[in-house]
Amino acid sequence: MEDQPLDVLTPGPDESAIGTRKHTGPETGIEKNLAEVLADVMCVEWVSVDSHFFDDLGANSLVMAHFCARVRKHADLPSASMKDIYRYPTIRSLATGLANAAPVEPSVPVPTGVVAPARTAVYALCGILQFLLFLGYSFLAGLVADRGYAWVSAGSGVIDIYLRSFVFGGVGLVALCTFPVAAKWLLIGRCRPSEFPVWGLTYLRFWTVKVLIHANPMVFFVGNPLYVLYLRALGARIGRGVTILSRNVPVCPDLLTVGAGTVIRKDSFFLCYRAQAGRIQTGRVTLGRDVFIGEKTVLDIDVSMGDRAQLGHTSTLYSGQAVPAGQRWHGSPAQPTQHDYLRIEPAECGTLRRVGFGLITVLQLLFLYVPLIVGGAYMLATLVPALHDRLGPGTGGLTSPDLVVDALVLSLLLFFGFVVVGLAVMFTVPRLLNLVVKPDKVYPLYGLHYSAHRAIGRMTNIKFFTWLFGDSSYIVHYLRGIGYDLSQVEQTGSNFGTEVQHETPFLCSVGSGTMVADGLSVINADYSSSSFRVSRASIGSYNFLGNNIAYPSGARTGENCLLATKVMVPLEGEVREGVGLLGSPCFEIPRSVERDSRFDHLRTGDELRRSLAAKNRYNIRSMVFFLLVRWLHFFVLTVFGLANAELYDSYGHVMIAAFLVFSLGFTAVYFVLVERGIAAFRRLRPQVCSIYEPYFWWHERLWKVPDTYLNIFNGTPFKNVIWRMLGVRIGSRVFDDGCYMTERTLTTVGNDCTLNAGSKIQCHSQEDGTFKSDRSTLDAGCTIGVGAHVHYGVTMGAGAVLAPDSFLMKGEEVPPHARWGGNPATEMRDAPHQPEALTRKG
Repeated sequence: MEDQPLDVLTPGPDESAIGTRKHTGPETGIEKNLAEVLADVMCVEWVSVDSHFFDDLGANSLVMAHFCARVRKHADLPSASMKDIYRYPTIRSLATGLANAAPVEPSVPVPTGVVAPARTAVYALCGILQFLLFLGYSFLAGLVADRGYAWVSAGSGVIDIYLRSFVFGGVGLVALCTFPVAAKWLLIGRCRPSEFPVWGLTYLRFWTVKVLIHANPMVFFVGNPLYVLYLRALGARIGRGVTILSRNVPVCPDLLTVGAGTVIRKDSFFLCYRAQAGRIQTGRVTLGRDVFIGEKTVLDIDVSMGDRAQLGHTSTLYSGQAVPAGQRWHGSPAQPTQHDYLRIEPAECGTLRRVGFGLITVLQLLFLYVPLIVGGAYMLATLVPALHDRLGPGTGGLTSPDLVVDALVLSLLLFFGFVVVGLAVMFTVPRLLNLVVKPDKVYPLYGLHYSAHRAIGRMTNIKFFTWLFGDSSYIVHYLRGIGYDLSQVEQTGSNFGTEVQHETPFLCSVGSGTMVADGLSVINADYSSSSFRVSRASIGSYNFLGNNIAYPSGARTGENCLLATKVMVPLEGEVREGVGLLGSPCFEIPRSVERDSRFDHLRTGDELRRSLAAKNRYNIRSMVFFLLVRWLHFFVLTVFGLANAELYDSYGHVMIAAFLVFSLGFTAVYFVLVERGIAAFRRLRPQVCSIYEPYFWWHERLWKVPDTYLNIFNGTPFKNVIWRMLGVRIGSRVFDDGCYMTERTLTTVGNDCTLNAGSKIQCHSQEDGTFKSDRSTLDAGCTIGVGAHVHYGVTMGAGAVLAPDSFLMKGEEVPPHARWGGNPATEMRDAPHQPEALTRKG
């Protein structure tokens, strides 16, 4: 294991390769200057202008990213990007390619001095008001629950309890669904294109509505006609026959227009707002009739698509882009393509079918699920002695040892019962439902087959179990148990990460020796606005898949491919084998380089068997440890819940509100202490090591610490407090609307930065059997767009902006006030589009 900065070139085969190759000197001034810069970066005396960067000089993408950054600092040299490096892999070809390229206009920097940062007092006041709103909502929820419980418990007999549960649960559900709608119209009214600073009173109203909209139970009806009705009630203009499968709810629905027959796939962002430089900007998203939006796409504000237009998976429309009617676009930023992403013919699915499906869903909720939940909660409180005795007067008191014993027994039964029963259900029920859905057959939406298909997806995508088994050998057995075809899999100990999702597990195949990082989404179902079809998605042997990849059925990749982070997996052209793919749209890069194969000897023979056995033992201990960690969390909440029950007769709804507030605060502090305790309250240091070294196994433990609670604090000052507790070097007044940071103590975020929803700062990379980590730094005032991904070893200068859905590769250095975007990200030299709100002001 090497504990050192990653830009240090290690001696060995790389330098010997340089020394044995025949030296070819430069012929032009550009060649001479480029060669000198590269030699300086690689810490050698000279480099041949005809030597291949990767094959001959032994460089890797991190080294070449540093080279590009150095080149950009030389005013006498043309700017070079990583795309240029892969396209022209020698000094001579690079010099020729850059010299022959069309002259570029000077880049348009981000305007400076326009936006004044919020005052700390305003920032703090906003946080206080947000907390008071949460207290008020908790108090109201406690009051309703208290009155409802008292009324249901006054019933006599099973029928009476059922009827009371039906009435109270139905009224409560309707209230929960309509309250956010009413709040939106009362607090905001009809949304219009606008701009306002974060942390002010306008933002407070915006945040309140956003939280209520996201907490609405109607979010669970995504993929159901009822969800479209919900968006219409919020003000969205949506035509007939629209199918929306994404759970990312538009916060300014009045600015969303969707034509009839459009389909929007899952994990797509069409929020109708963005945050930039400490201000919220809202804008329109306009989609015509019969539009197709692929999976993992981002639609910025002020974008439009004409009738029958298509946007492929892993693609982005930047602000101001418009796709003409009938055209197909893909990429980040999107560009025209000839590929047809709508790969399924329509089926008969009229209004009557949609209304009937929605009506059946409502009846199931009101007559089955709601009475079961409400009545079941009452029966649980009545039949379980630990709860029943404490809800009555004259109990043993808070200091009674029976309180802890009851909580211990109850938490053990509920928690581990969920694990055992959950696994049993997941291994059996989806297999029975799968008998209804045949591969490669087109079915209409909103029928029996669609219900079975959606139920399979919901049950087999429960994140708890991939979290438990991921990053270990045991994830292979789990995925095989739920239906994956892994018959040819070769155990590596890190075959899959902790985040794997699919449409159906029964049509997922993975070849031998393949390794997958976090964030894989297997797209093995095709949708139109009226039909769906499931088909097999096969990942070849000896592949490596990076983070956040959507892998569709029919992908044109074969064996021995490297699919880089956020790559757009191709659906057209020849089958790629023995190459790497990077970007959206993708282009070929080397599958591997000499420098990244230094630990390959640990992946074969007796060395692999010994290392894998040791890793398996370590992973078992990690799994047991984190089961106990999560159970202990549940146990403490159970103790507090029973203590609340002790005092319920005296204080009623106040204790319910107190439980909600305590649960949120305790959860945050508890998991912060768990994570910092694993690291012994020390900071991480940059590393290069094999996945079969104990350091990497220990690092995997940090990834397993539960952190979904962070989402509750999005858009509040409390998120920054928690990041600081977790070890992030974070400045003042940072606006975090939903960013995720993997290695907290390697991350630095300056004052007044703006981090958008779905963005990610990832200070590590796993490439085949090698793990690397390094620091990433965002200086003051930086903005990271919606869904953007920042890799390790990155520096962003003050006031720099990274566009939505961009991939800022490892080692990149973004100058102050520069605008970068794309996948991979490069400097954006065109003038930025002015949102409608700003042009109206002018």
